[in-house]
Amino acid sequence: MRKKISLAAIAALVASTVIFAGANTSANAASNPLNLVKPGSLVVGMTLQFKPQMYLDEAGKPAGYDVELVKRLAKALRLKLEIKNMDFAGLIPGLVSKQFDLVSVGLTKNPDREKSIQFVREYMPYTTVLAARTGDATGATKALWNVAGKKITALQGAAASRIVKADFANATLVEFPQQNDAFLEVVSKRADAIVVEENLLNQFNKTNPGQLAKVKLPAPLSQAFGQWTVQLGNNALDAKLTRWLCTNQEGGYLASVFKKTMGYTQPALPECE
Repeated sequence: MRKKISLAAIAALVASTVIFAGANTSANAASNPLNLVKPGSLVVGMTLQFKPQMYLDEAGKPAGYDVELVKRLAKALRLKLEIKNMDFAGLIPGLVSKQFDLVSVGLTKNPDREKSIQFVREYMPYTTVLAARTGDATGATKALWNVAGKKITALQGAAASRIVKADFANATLVEFPQQNDAFLEVVSKRADAIVVEENLLNQFNKTNPGQLAKVKLPAPLSQAFGQWTVQLGNNALDAKLTRWLCTNQEGGYLASVFKKTMGYTQPALPECE
């Protein structure tokens, strides 16, 4: 009889535990429908060194195109905004390890990245170019730069690094975790050229006139769109962000903020479905 009572009691306890756990899971899902890292907050990973897209202003506060967007986004979602500033190479690992809900740094989609993070939608147009010191006599063809002995810099982990490997396989790729260091390596003559987004080159040239110039290749090295990214499988947040981006693209907000912060007219983004 004792054994029967004990077994029955254990079974009842297990059943109640399962029921409680299920109810708790449902409650959590109801109170945190977007699966946020910190319920009530939107935690965004950024690298604030890409002026004018995202940077720290003179007061040390986040500023730029991406910053304006996530501020408006958080307000629309009625969430407290938390921006975590870190080196570019740490953003994807940080998203995977659930340090952020969203990475807003204009990541471009590729199969390797899609294995670990989820891409939301295009919001940032990019043109990638090759730049060298002003007056460099190498020439304006890929073949002239794709030779042993040439050193070409790029931001570590960025699309620019993959472009160097693909288009300039015979040259030596030199990667840097800080974008400005990649520029200065060329200026100081320790490297021959840099592969970089054209808007970053334009910004560098504003503050460092006469140092670098775009190599006038027949066509840009790449034309692509940066996207927001979320944790793999967070479809609820993905859907919410997609709707927000489309609404603000079609309403003209993205274009107006781009013009104000980036200083030129935003190239056309892909149409919303």
